This record gives sequence, C-alpha cells and structure tokens, in this order.
Amino acid sequence: MTTTSMTATRRHTVVDSPYGALTLVATDGVLSGLYMTEQRHRPPEESFGAADPAPFGETVRQLAAYFAGELTEFDLPLDLAGTPFQRSVWAELVRIPYGETRSYGELAESLGKPGASRAVGLANGKNPVGIIVPCHRVIGASGSLTGYGGGLDRKQRLLAFEQGGQDEVATLF
Repeated sequence: MTTTSMTATRRHTVVDSPYGALTLVATDGVLSGLYMTEQRHRPPEESFGAADPAPFGETVRQLAAYFAGELTEFDLPLDLAGTPFQRSVWAELVRIPYGETRSYGELAESLGKPGASRAVGLANGKNPVGIIVPCHRVIGASGSLTGYGGGLDRKQRLLAFEQGGQDEVATLF
C-alpha cells in the first residue's frame, strides 16, 4: 500500500455489482477507492476526478471473479490514504480469510493493541476500498453484525455470500 500525493491525478468509473453500484477511484492509475452508494464516509463526488474506465480493467476483472465465486483473495496494487494506524488495521483486514470473520477485539489483539477495539472499529469504518480490503468480515465480540459503512444489509449479504449461504452470481460485469 502506498500513500496518495497532493498532485495526484484521480479518475473514476462506476460498475454494477450484486450489492449495488460501486464507484472505483484511481490515483495515478492505482486503485485508491471503492465506494458503495449511500456509504458512510464516502468522499464527495467531485473528489473522484474525471470519469475514465481505463485504469480499472484488472479491478473490474477481479471483482467479477469474486462475485462469481471464483476469487477469494484480491491481488491489486492499492494507494490507500490514511493514518499509520488506519493502514495497519487495513493491512490486518486482508489477512482475514475468505468466508471467516474476526471481532474488533481480535483485530486489536493481533495488532498488539488489546485495548484498542474501538479505534480498530473507527479505522475499519474509514476503509477506502471495501470488499477488496474486507472490512465486512469484522463483527462484534458477541458475533453480532455491528457497523458497516455500506449498511448492515450489505454486510450480512456479503458474509452470507462468502460463507455459501446465498446464491449471488454476478452476471453484471
């Protein structure tokens, strides 16, 4: 993961998914955002740059494979802007295996900060590339579905999809 420069060129495109439209944002040709409609912490549209599908071919291909149940781990370069702590949380999120969940407390523990579950939750909520950095795989200590920037319905559907509980095949790409 790299960090975004102030003079970066940003481009975006919108693709359909089984979970609604996804806005993909690239900074200097590298994926820096994946935003759902009505997502909490979604940046303003004018910050996404010009519409241009060119930088997103591989991202769209991997998303299509994921939604078709053929891909369980993304392999994309990412340019994620955030604090060092946020980036450490996001790096830990990609270690949660497909179809599994972890609690905020378990993530805090794995980061060596056992008392930081709330801070982990806040960083999780600021994840700029949901689905690809799988923040939907984080649940409450009791096993409950708590907070998700894309909405709890989407979180539940994504988890059910990954755990084989739904037959959501994407033919939208």
